[in-house]
Amino acid sequence: MTTMENDNRPSPEAMLRLAKAEEAEAGRGRLKLFLGYAPGVGKTYTMLEVARQHKRDGRDVVAAYVESHGRYETDALLEGLEVIAKTLIDYQGVKLPELNIDAVLARKPQVALVDELAHTNVPGSRHEKRWQDIEEILAAGIDVYTTVNIQHFESLNDVVAQITGVTVRETVPDRLLDLAAEIRLVDIPPEDLLQRLREGKVYIPEQIARATENFFRDGNLIALRELSLRRAAERVDVEMLSYMETRAIPGPWPVAERLLVCVSGSPFGEKLIRTTRRLANTLKAQWFAVYIETPGSGKYLQENRERVWRDLRLAESLGAQVATLTATSVAGAAVDYAVRHNVTRIVVGKPDRSRWRNFLRPPLVDEIIGLSGPIDVHVVSIAHKQGIKTARAMARQRPFPWTGYVESFFLVAGASLACKLLQPFLAQTNMIMIYLLAVVAASIRLEQRPALLSALLGVLAFDFFFVPPFLSFAVADTEYLITFLALFTVGIVISTLMAKVRERAEAVRTREVQTDSLYCLSRDLAAAARMEEVLAAVIRNSTETMNARTVVLLPEGEHLEIKDASQGLTLDMKECAVADWAFRNRQAAGHGTETLNSASLLYLPLRISGDVLGTLGVSLANETGYRDSQTRRLLEAFATQTAMAMERIQLSRQAEQANILKARENLERALLNSISHDLRSPLVSIAGALSALRDTAQQRNDQARRELLDTAWEEAGRLNRFVTNLLDMTRLEAGELLLKKEACDVQDLVGCALAALDQRLEKRRVDVSLPAGLPLVTMDLVLMTQVLVNLLDNALKYAPPQHPIEISAHTDEKSLIIEVADHGPGIPDHDLKRIFDKFYRIPVPEGAGGTGLGLSICKGIVEAHGGTIRADNRGGGGIRITMRLPLPEETGR
Repeated sequence: MTTMENDNRPSPEAMLRLAKAEEAEAGRGRLKLFLGYAPGVGKTYTMLEVARQHKRDGRDVVAAYVESHGRYETDALLEGLEVIAKTLIDYQGVKLPELNIDAVLARKPQVALVDELAHTNVPGSRHEKRWQDIEEILAAGIDVYTTVNIQHFESLNDVVAQITGVTVRETVPDRLLDLAAEIRLVDIPPEDLLQRLREGKVYIPEQIARATENFFRDGNLIALRELSLRRAAERVDVEMLSYMETRAIPGPWPVAERLLVCVSGSPFGEKLIRTTRRLANTLKAQWFAVYIETPGSGKYLQENRERVWRDLRLAESLGAQVATLTATSVAGAAVDYAVRHNVTRIVVGKPDRSRWRNFLRPPLVDEIIGLSGPIDVHVVSIAHKQGIKTARAMARQRPFPWTGYVESFFLVAGASLACKLLQPFLAQTNMIMIYLLAVVAASIRLEQRPALLSALLGVLAFDFFFVPPFLSFAVADTEYLITFLALFTVGIVISTLMAKVRERAEAVRTREVQTDSLYCLSRDLAAAARMEEVLAAVIRNSTETMNARTVVLLPEGEHLEIKDASQGLTLDMKECAVADWAFRNRQAAGHGTETLNSASLLYLPLRISGDVLGTLGVSLANETGYRDSQTRRLLEAFATQTAMAMERIQLSRQAEQANILKARENLERALLNSISHDLRSPLVSIAGALSALRDTAQQRNDQARRELLDTAWEEAGRLNRFVTNLLDMTRLEAGELLLKKEACDVQDLVGCALAALDQRLEKRRVDVSLPAGLPLVTMDLVLMTQVLVNLLDNALKYAPPQHPIEISAHTDEKSLIIEVADHGPGIPDHDLKRIFDKFYRIPVPEGAGGTGLGLSICKGIVEAHGGTIRADNRGGGGIRITMRLPLPEETGR
């Protein structure tokens, strides 16, 4: 038996990850980061030195955007490099320079130098951030060299703020650091950096003193330097592990981890997200960010919408998979999501509430721990003072619901008045029921807190007015305390239950609206058979559901064209350019996004199966809808449903084309089969007759030679008719049949047809019935003669020789009617409508044949004259073929 001591092959998972990485990089440019820990360490200088070396090596390098900040040595390095002219954007009357993306894409160099990765673009630029400009350049297959400091990475934002006391506003997502093909660490000792600062090589003299006091302190620089070195070391570690794993080098491989963080719109959300990102980076783990919307949070949705949206976008930019859920329990939904996605750790914030509040309502972390089971819960501490300050600021911004509390007071006052009027007739225990009715009314009409207030006021009012000593809160009989407690407890239970019922009803109503909207759209799209119907259904449903104006743009050649739009909605060149950008880059752009957000509409790509079919532009009536997660999900669902319907229409067209091609192939095969027999038979007869004449011409008498020549002549005529039919059908299908119309006599038409078949009709009887006084008819005599010849030829094949062929003509008010009849076996009824189809033939008597094109050609020629042709079985046997040709208007009248 053979044993394998070591299997040094890479794992399938490692090879799959490598293949996915190579596929993602295919066609994209490579990103090289020059990473520093503070301004002035020499990132731009080093980048330009590397660029000049590449230039000497023959690479095509351009300076797309480089900031020298007036430094002579930096300007000197720019000499010899091609510099792309910056674009000037007007902002508040001032022209500000920005990166000219279109010029870089048109120039398409091998390497583009773009300084200051974390720069925020001037409002009105294509993208909000420069890193988004760089992503578009990379997508075009251009390598990009750029510079950035460690404090600008999003996951380290709170750490840097804690170290330096300065909150960095310009940040970039960490995924750029992860996706960079190469990181060049630019590092100098903090002492040298401070010396450069004092020499004026970093900032102008007016800014040196302020920078030294705030940011450029020894402790800050040392800590930032450590962060940059640590991050670079982590990147090297990742590359080393990837190298070992793909080459099956033995090593201590980390267990796969998955992390989950919940977003609620709280002021601590950003810290939780960044902490989770750093933890995921340390564990080399995949992570998720989830916003769980409960029915009770609906009343705060308007206030938290911007914050929730910003937190989700932050998590997405840091590499998280984001999702929005609707549930009645945050803890239950979070744990359920974690179980379904194999999450191993849930990250939550430490509660900062007082103990008595925790006693009344257990904090979320305790609920999650109780439900988590085998899932670990990672609790993150939060700065208490900062949290209180932010919460108070949010509370000040939130309007106080005075109306609900006032209504609660009047409900209790009304209950007290009713009890006072009914006091002579009711016992005290029955008065409690009236106060409970007030609590129920408050629970139904008002929110939970006003309802709780009504319960408290009810207890106080009952004690004050109806419990001895009256008009006093003192209680003479301590048993009333139990009554008060029971009344207050029942009031709390009723208000809480009613609040939950109302919240669940709101959740069900919201979900019902969304489901109904998608159902109506799906129903209309399923019923649409043409692209125009699909577009009309999308625009109609978006208007009815979201009160939105919609436009659909589809590709035509190299550009997008508006195929359908809501009434009164037009797009200027700028809006069309935004729609085109969303289409080509396969991501949302325009209003409410970080890309070209100065546009008036939100543009969503119609993506399906890895392809983009067009762009859906939406203008919402409510401005807050652009950042509402539910509205965005509904819009994305609309876009997906539209793309699926459009794909179905396209696939239907492709299937139709495939059927046409298949039918054409069948026709061609039938034609070849027919031609192979019907053309070969006369050729064989002709060749045989000519061969006999050549070989035995002297031995045969005149009659025998005459018979051979007649046979060859007949077969040549038959062959000529076959070829003529084929040519006529080709002309008919190509639309190249030109009619040479002239006034013709029907007798001439019949005579020409009989003359063409004179030899074949030599022994056959033809009865012609043409009444005198038939009008002249405008027709192409040659083509109509061909029609009559084909009809007579068809009758000769099927009619017995002893029975005559009948030709007749007459007129009605508008038409000349020509009939050709025989006494053959007739045609089955189910074949009557098919005998005019191409290559269709019914069984023929022995010796008869044909291509199956004769009657089809007759139909084409007659219809080209504006007439009709049909076939009917005769009562006594045989068929009658009837042609109707329109008479001239003067004759018809």
